[in-house]
Amino acid sequence: MNNFENLIPVEGKEGLYRDPASNAIVNGNPGEYDKYMASYNKRQKEESEKKALQKEVSDLKSEIGDIKSLLLTLVQNQNKHYDN
Repeated sequence: MNNFENLIPVEGKEGLYRDPASNAIVNGNPGEYDKYMASYNKRQKEESEKKALQKEVSDLKSEIGDIKSLLLTLVQNQNKHYDN
């Protein structure tokens, strides 16, 4: 939106305007919007990476539990074999 002639400048907030039709606040500085979007995208990427790591750790914990269970079964079978 490059047409700011119908917008009312927000007092004390440089680059912000009020749209009288919708009463919305509009940021007239595209550089600020680009900076916000870059920050937002970075947060989204970090959150996605965090969730992937949490899932990987959870999967590893489950696999370690399975390995522990198999080892216990092997040890019990070995003990039964030696007892006979």
